[in-house]
Amino acid sequence: MGFTEDIVKLSEQVRKRFDQVVGEEATKMALIVPFLSALGYDVYDPSEVMPEYVADFATRRAGQFEKVDYALGACKKIKYQSF
Repeated sequence: MGFTEDIVKLSEQVRKRFDQVVGEEATKMALIVPFLSALGYDVYDPSEVMPEYVADFATRRAGQFEKVDYALGACKKIKYQSF
């Protein structure tokens, strides 16, 4: 499947799952992770997709640094080039 087909399939899945997705973790698993995968990222490779990442701009809250939900590898090559 190509990029366009992957995105169309994902959008159909999102419409079907929308009412069942409740909370942050469910949103990540049902919507965000599949979207990153459709973009060509290997969501199981921590050099490409880094969950709960402490960014260099993080501030302390309650004694701990705040984290971003996901950081993406900076040198990721685009896997889909034709549209």
